[in-house]
This record gives sequence, structure tokens and C-alpha cells, in this order.
Amino acid sequence: MTATDGFTFTPENEAKAKAFIAKYPAGKQASAVLPLLTLAQGQAGGWLPQPALDYVADYLEMAPIRVYEVASFYDMFNTKPVGRIQVRVCTTTPCWLCGSDDVVRACKEALGVEIGESTDDGRFYLREFECLGACANAPILWVDDDYYEDLDGPKTTAIIEALKRGERPAPGSQTGRQGSMPVTDRTTLLEVGEG
Repeated sequence: MTATDGFTFTPENEAKAKAFIAKYPAGKQASAVLPLLTLAQGQAGGWLPQPALDYVADYLEMAPIRVYEVASFYDMFNTKPVGRIQVRVCTTTPCWLCGSDDVVRACKEALGVEIGESTDDGRFYLREFECLGACANAPILWVDDDYYEDLDGPKTTAIIEALKRGERPAPGSQTGRQGSMPVTDRTTLLEVGEG
């Protein structure tokens, strides 16, 4: 899609958009701007061209400038073309203390790009991201809708290489721990109860 093409939701995204809007009271449909922008960005190949922004504004009966403000404020939206697969590395303090520098280095080497660049084939876009909200499982890599947690350089390289082959590695902890369980195993609720 180029910035000069028209834009309308696919029938599937139209149904999703209506479902999102239905969650809000009458006259408050603008509250659905984030999920609708997310739908539009996915449909447009990972970014929001001007026609998509205008379409969402019209769809929600919002002033276009309000939609532009949202799209340019939130880091998860791209207003310029980027690689289709978004690879985001958290480098906020908890991830950094747990080794996010190694995760960044592995991503750069495996993808052959720097932070803020897309691969030559347009498949991947590498970006640094502020706090992904899973600090207990740091360092974190967010790829499209999946979190990869408890990473190091080699684990990150393995994930990127699998993605390059078209595979989708299992998200979650890459060390096998459950949720935010301490690395050294549980310290409470040690007995499994019945019922």
C-alpha cells in the first residue's frame, strides 16, 4: 500500500472495528481509536499511511488532527513505512540490568540492521522500546503480538533466525519458568492443593 491509495477496512477488520466500538457508550466511539489504529496498521502492512489515518478519523467521527495526534504520540504506531514484522527490544533499566544490551546486539547481528531500520527485504523492523511491562521476566523482546522473555544473546539469535525462516517460536519465558515465578523456583505455595 502506498500513501496515495485509498483505504477501507477489510470485511474481517470491519467486524472487529464494530465490536470494539460497541464496547463504548453511544457518542463515545472515539474511545476506540487505539484498537482501530492497530487494525488499520496491521492491514496496511505495519504502518499508517495518510488515507488510513483519515479513514479511522472518518469512521469514528473524529477530527483528523485528533487521530494524527494519537498515531504520532504512541510508540506502537508507525506513520512511515517500516518492515512488516516489528521487533522491539526493551532497554529500560530492569531489562538493561538483566542484559538487554546482549539482546540488542543479537538482533542487530541477526537482522543486519541498526535500531530504527528495516531489513532490505522489508520484512523486519528493529526498534528500541521503553518498558514493555514485564520487568520480572527481563530482558524482553516483543515481536508483533508475542513477548519473548528471559532472553540472552544466543536465545535472541535463535528466535530471530526462526522468524527469518518463517517460523513462529513459542512466546513466553525462554528458560521455562512459569509467569513471574522467581528464577530459583517458587518460594511460596509449594504444595499443590486439591480442587
